[in-house]
Amino acid sequence: MTSAEQPATPDPTPRKRTGRRPGSADTRRTVLEAARAEFAARGYERASMRAIGRVAGVDAALLHHYFGTKDQLFLAALELPVDPRAVVAHALAGDRATVGERVAGFVLTLWEQPGVLDRMLALIRAAATAEQVAQLMRGFVTVELIARIAAELDVEQPELRAELMFSQIVGLAMARYVVKVEPLASATREELLPLLAPTFQNYLTAGA
Repeated sequence: MTSAEQPATPDPTPRKRTGRRPGSADTRRTVLEAARAEFAARGYERASMRAIGRVAGVDAALLHHYFGTKDQLFLAALELPVDPRAVVAHALAGDRATVGERVAGFVLTLWEQPGVLDRMLALIRAAATAEQVAQLMRGFVTVELIARIAAELDVEQPELRAELMFSQIVGLAMARYVVKVEPLASATREELLPLLAPTFQNYLTAGA
């Protein structure tokens, strides 16, 4: 066979490929697919960046390069439109006497953004009907949200209080945007804020 007839040969050691793959978009898609599979199989807490990298055929260092940390990769894999931890950071910053108002205001404002609301509702629906999605969300919420909030609360049963607030937020989303119960569905942010804020405040600080 002449040199002109020689077929193009692939990387002689494709299984040992390290570093950046050609085409960052393709690499990102491959990693996200591997992450979804690994998170689904092992759950949020047990899945590791190393294992995800192995499934994707890349070094774990590349995952850190593209996504940062495991929780950031998880958010990207589920295509969450916003980092839920931003809610935690916003809520816990400032005077604890007004934490309920900050949480309620942040959530209501966030949901007024069409792209955010659509994606969050899709995840809520998926978690309600698919145990796999519910398991993934449960692990993330427990580690990244509930535990973070509870650690900052100087009250009895901090985890239960944080979970009650979370359940209120999810229930509100279902009633207002999925079931669309009236007059809740048509109520304005200004109408809802003064009613929700004391409830959130009571969950997080009552008895402190």
